[in-house]
Amino acid sequence: MEIPQIQLSNLERSCNLVSIPNLIAIDGPAASGKSSIGQDLSKKLGYLFLDTGIMYRAVTWAALDRKVPINDEKRISDLARNIHIEIRQPSILDGRESDVLVDNVDVTWNIRETRVNDNVSAASAYPEVRVEMTKQQREIAKNGKIVMVGRDIGTVVLPEANLKIYLEASVEERAMRRFQEEIEHGRKTTYENILISMRKRDEIDSKRRVAPLIPAKDAIIIHTDGKKRSKVFEEILQLFNK
Repeated sequence: MEIPQIQLSNLERSCNLVSIPNLIAIDGPAASGKSSIGQDLSKKLGYLFLDTGIMYRAVTWAALDRKVPINDEKRISDLARNIHIEIRQPSILDGRESDVLVDNVDVTWNIRETRVNDNVSAASAYPEVRVEMTKQQREIAKNGKIVMVGRDIGTVVLPEANLKIYLEASVEERAMRRFQEEIEHGRKTTYENILISMRKRDEIDSKRRVAPLIPAKDAIIIHTDGKKRSKVFEEILQLFNK
């Protein structure tokens, strides 16, 4: 099932009328640095920031919380259509990038649980789930001046984006980054378990039949292995200014 094309005349007009990137798409696999870099860039530019992965995590968490089997495509799809996902500016200074609410319940840190990490790729691979989330993401982007990050932004959600970045890193480095993040937040895990989970997730994301994880044809690929966050940020900022 293909994600239907949605007419976005406002987006098309904004892309044609501005001389600087009005819509910025940053894609990449898990822990490639896209969320942190995207947030840095949005702050620098005064743009809205949206990490679309949060929305898929919210659906996955809701399914697990409500005992909906992850392999039940119909029920997961129905759930995605019916829950209310809200993303707000952070209200608590605990390291969060934003508040994430599902049906008015704060699940900001719940969606980072290991069980969500292990199931989000499977849940987000369902065509109807992606259709619903894509509709919401495109609606948010209609006003322009947005940095949107995910796995299919440049290819599906915002093909009109006038700056597309794809961040890449080895799975070993990405697993180490995620391991350090988990330890910093006091969650017990091992590097080996994260590495196994990440390899599985990469395979699911890259081979799913709808919106697979691939760079857009006109995306600029940046390899982040061994690079500091500030270095990657400066590279993207230079591209924006060009």
